[in-house]
Amino acid sequence: MRRKIVAGNWKMNKNFQEGVELAMAVQESLKDYKGNCKVILIPPFVHIAKIRELLENDIISLGAQNCSNKDKGAYTGEVSAEMLWSSGADYVLVGHSERRQYYGETNQSCAEKINIALDNQLMPIYCVGETKEQREKNETFKVIEEQMKVGAFALDAADFGHLVIAYEPVWAIGTGLTATKEQAQEVHAFIRKLIEKKYNKEIANNTTILYGGSCNPSNADELFAQPDVDGGLIGGASLKAEDFVKIIQANK
Repeated sequence: MRRKIVAGNWKMNKNFQEGVELAMAVQESLKDYKGNCKVILIPPFVHIAKIRELLENDIISLGAQNCSNKDKGAYTGEVSAEMLWSSGADYVLVGHSERRQYYGETNQSCAEKINIALDNQLMPIYCVGETKEQREKNETFKVIEEQMKVGAFALDAADFGHLVIAYEPVWAIGTGLTATKEQAQEVHAFIRKLIEKKYNKEIANNTTILYGGSCNPSNADELFAQPDVDGGLIGGASLKAEDFVKIIQANK
């Protein structure tokens, strides 16, 4: 069975003290949790080592919001995959829509980051999704197929098995809009079919595909009930422990 996951991407929010408090509040809320959902906290880089030191709940893993596509060297301001792993991260986001939109990340640079993450024992969460304009032009499937083909499908089957995919309709991120459960299921099923075509049915069935795009406590149940939606990549709702835990509990 593929893993159920709820990941909370804090983005550029929470100072150091606030971040530690939030992580501890989530941990406390989950101390009696009996579900089978893996929880991933994805704070800013500077919080990772301290939160790792304080975590006592093996349900919770840590992720980073980005990594460099370089191993090391004279790249001022960059953070390497090795640094993240040695600080306590288990996962790393690659290709988040905000990285693509604001910082020029491409499918090819995502492929480079995925490779370097895998080389350094990090599990990439590879983000794909279409803009509002692309959806209106009926280009959703074309865009996602290209993102998967260039960003992920150069991997062999063994390496691909370490990826988590996140479908994030760009038009639904931070806008209050959310894909309907039917829209989310349609795209998740399409992604799984692409994986099956590239590799095989077993790998496709074992790949965790998350939904990201204004998922919150009020819509998580219906989204997570879809057969190809394996959890969520949560943005704003992950910044309040109570809301985030409600979403985790919805992923049955």
